Amino acid sequence: MNGLAIALIIAAAFLHATWNLLAKRIGAGEGFLWLMCAASGVIYAPVAAWIFFTQHPQIGLVQIMFMTGTAVLHLAYFVLLTRGYRLGDLSLIYPLARGTGPALSTAAAIAFFGERPSWLALFGAVLVILGVFVLTSGPKSTRRSTIDTRWAIGYGFLTGVMIAAYTLWDKQAVSAFHIPPLLLDWGSSILRFALLTPVAIARWDDVQVHWRAHRRETLAIAFMAPLAYIMVLTALVFTPVSYVAPAREVSIVIGTAMGTRLLAEGDGRRRLLGALAIVVGVLALAFG
Repeated sequence: MNGLAIALIIAAAFLHATWNLLAKRIGAGEGFLWLMCAASGVIYAPVAAWIFFTQHPQIGLVQIMFMTGTAVLHLAYFVLLTRGYRLGDLSLIYPLARGTGPALSTAAAIAFFGERPSWLALFGAVLVILGVFVLTSGPKSTRRSTIDTRWAIGYGFLTGVMIAAYTLWDKQAVSAFHIPPLLLDWGSSILRFALLTPVAIARWDDVQVHWRAHRRETLAIAFMAPLAYIMVLTALVFTPVSYVAPAREVSIVIGTAMGTRLLAEGDGRRRLLGALAIVVGVLALAFG
């Protein structure tokens, strides 16, 4: 993995952990998702138009199909993630989702795309994944009721499945079918906005309440979430999935630090062990 890919992934990790922290704080739901997609569509429209009219990318039936698939997969991801946050802690849902995703996407990339990472890179991927699961263990992960915890864990794992699915799908979109990363994400946001519009209309009172109470946070997430993923998509253009997917999990370290300082989550010794495993794993990926 070259230096540009590492820089993109680390910057994306900071943005990703930050918007997840905000989403957890405001109790994000489907109304929030509709507002976020609408705001993202407006914020990134000028850049999307500039790319379209200056780079003249080929946008045919296949590319539209991939954008539609991206929209559906990402919508499922956001819905599962926000529902998980309503039942579980950030320190439970975030590591579970981020850990399950790279484990599945790395295995699938090797099985279906013929990618052959070095043994050092595979060792790094294993360390990243082990570090994530060390972070999820311990008393802090089970302090809510048993039923809520089980549902939260289920949402966390399902979110990870969606992460693996959209990582592999979007890798093909940007590398095999040459859809510019920003256009892929922007088109996906517009389609998600359309899909969520009937839900938003049915819950219009909730949408208005959320906008009045959390306008700034929603706009911040609408800016950060697409930018973080656009950085990852850009890295995927020239870097194998089996390297990018595990390396993204450096965000677990950042999210853990944010949870400890900003959400008063303790158990620092265990979390430091998991964080160190992730850092060493990322280094092994970089040199492998």
